[in-house]
Amino acid sequence: MASDPKHRPVYVISVAAELVDMHPQTLRLYERKGLIRPGRSGGKTRLYSDRDIEHLREIRRLTQELGVNLAGVEEVMRLQHELDDLQGEFEAEIQRIEGELRDQQARPQALPAPDGHLDPRDRPVYVISIAAELVDMHPQTLRLYERKQLIRPGRSSGKTRLYSERDIEHLREIRRLTQELGVNLAGVEEIMRLRHELDGAKSQLEGNVRRLQDDISDRMTKWRTLPTTEEAASADDQAPADQDTETPGRHRTR
Repeated sequence: MASDPKHRPVYVISVAAELVDMHPQTLRLYERKGLIRPGRSGGKTRLYSDRDIEHLREIRRLTQELGVNLAGVEEVMRLQHELDDLQGEFEAEIQRIEGELRDQQARPQALPAPDGHLDPRDRPVYVISIAAELVDMHPQTLRLYERKQLIRPGRSSGKTRLYSERDIEHLREIRRLTQELGVNLAGVEEIMRLRHELDGAKSQLEGNVRRLQDDISDRMTKWRTLPTTEEAASADDQAPADQDTETPGRHRTR
């Protein structure tokens, strides 16, 4: 993440506040609530990045355009930070695997094989009546949430809705946001969109890592089957004599 210029802290608080049309005290409040995470200079001066500016503009959109309360904004920004952190973890994992690949070229070792199994939480198993009972909601409410793309149940071959454990988790999260935190539906839509994006990003990260591990395993197998320098030299020493060499006890035909 540090290599991404969007994350480089460059703006002091007065400039950042001017860029997003907010009072500096508002930026301090948002930082205390964990909505933004500005960097610090060597002298502990707050420094905001372009990514922080994007987050502040998103906060303003949520509050002013969508009417999302502060509790909802906190949920949105927490998920956004998770996405940012996940991207950082992905880049770090790529660097680690590339380093491991370089090490393996010098000293090949077997790598653990990725399982490649589908997360059991994503397996669609519950019909709508059971899912509604599990989350204490009316089935019609689940249909409404699906139309708004807050949840995305699977379908059987007969087009029957089937909900997974992850869908149940999402439905319970929606109930918490609306009933406990008082987040309006617009805020819930933003939060669940980010949740789906985060789930997809995690799956993509895991898939990319598995592909890289498969690639490394394939290379390790090829390297292990290649003859060493000593083996190649030994093979040369044991090669048949030149066909033109005279066979003992026989005369060449001229």
